[in-house]
Amino acid sequence: NATLLIKDQKVVDTLTKNEREGAEVIDASGLLVTPGLIDIHVHFREPGQTHKEDIESGSYAAAAGGFTTVVCMPNTTPVCDSAGTIRQIQESIKNGAIINVYTTGCLTKGMAGKQMAPIGALAKAGVVAVTDDGKCVQDNELMRSVLTYAKMFDLPIMDHCQDEALTRGAVMNEGDMSTKLGLTGWPKEAEDIIVARNAILSKTTGARVHCQHLSSKASVEIIRRAKDDGINITGEASPHHISLEDKALEDYNTSFKMNPPLRTAEDREALIAGLLDGTIDCIATDHAPHADYEKAVEFTNAPFGIIGLETSFAVSHETLVASGRCSISDLIALMTYKGASLINLDRGHLSTGAVADVTLINPTERWTVSRETLLGKSTNTPWLGKTLTGRIRATIVAGKTVYKDGFFL
Repeated sequence: NATLLIKDQKVVDTLTKNEREGAEVIDASGLLVTPGLIDIHVHFREPGQTHKEDIESGSYAAAAGGFTTVVCMPNTTPVCDSAGTIRQIQESIKNGAIINVYTTGCLTKGMAGKQMAPIGALAKAGVVAVTDDGKCVQDNELMRSVLTYAKMFDLPIMDHCQDEALTRGAVMNEGDMSTKLGLTGWPKEAEDIIVARNAILSKTTGARVHCQHLSSKASVEIIRRAKDDGINITGEASPHHISLEDKALEDYNTSFKMNPPLRTAEDREALIAGLLDGTIDCIATDHAPHADYEKAVEFTNAPFGIIGLETSFAVSHETLVASGRCSISDLIALMTYKGASLINLDRGHLSTGAVADVTLINPTERWTVSRETLLGKSTNTPWLGKTLTGRIRATIVAGKTVYKDGFFL
């Protein structure tokens, strides 16, 4: 048993007798007390697609999932390729978010992959990374220039690794299951080629490249070898890619359609092994909300993406900790400071003087995912109707409780 003391939004070693007598006391008996969870890959859809999610609703979903800090992707409408759009989003964050929300800027103008975005102006506006997430720069010379330039501002480059020529019309993993279902297959090489490209360009430029939502065994092996060679490359895995396989698409449920697609048992095992040995640096959800009517169409026509913030801890806990693959402290590291360190953020720990972002978790509580328990705007999750183990009981941001037992405060 231990006591965590908070004063003036920070973690402290001691309180005076008067401060103790006047303090709010939270009884966390039987709960895990962890640093606030951190997700460096979410889509909050503002501006332009706020029927799916906005900064406010996204921050509610994040708080309900135990997240105190998230990083938003720039594929909004318009995309985040100018300082003006970044400032508009930061204003919405100031007015609506109940957690810490950080912004990223685009790699290329219009996310079109043709011309470098004004990375210096974006850095000055306060982005924590640059990425064309949702798209991948196909021009290797342009990508090399972007890496060289971003390095001057110490900005990490996050890359959605996808060779477009290999994935035209593709909707699910290429393999036995895609053949059985009669759906256009998405070869793993489409990811592997770009991950290898990124490792090579990171080596030549010295820039930090972060490979998003890895899904293939070969990609993990490429990053493992690159890290062994001292190359400055990192990666993330999502809860869905470490817990689900392409056989889940058997009934054409569009809630299982995501980019990159669910792969095989062999790929899933490789991702888990990569997380456990440090090849893959953190867990990130790629929280991608869509309205019900957008997903309620034929599988081929449905948009890619699922929500993930509210189920992230439970799914990851079941997959990694309850199964005996790693300790709870290993999982918390993958969901807190490891992601924060990739974007130069001093968060995700509870040492003296740290900002008091705290999450309280009941690791044994069972709960059913339903439209009532999901508190963002969208419910496009493969776990709808499923019972999961591990529930967030409270989320505290800078010493202030913003979420407790199903309610926002």
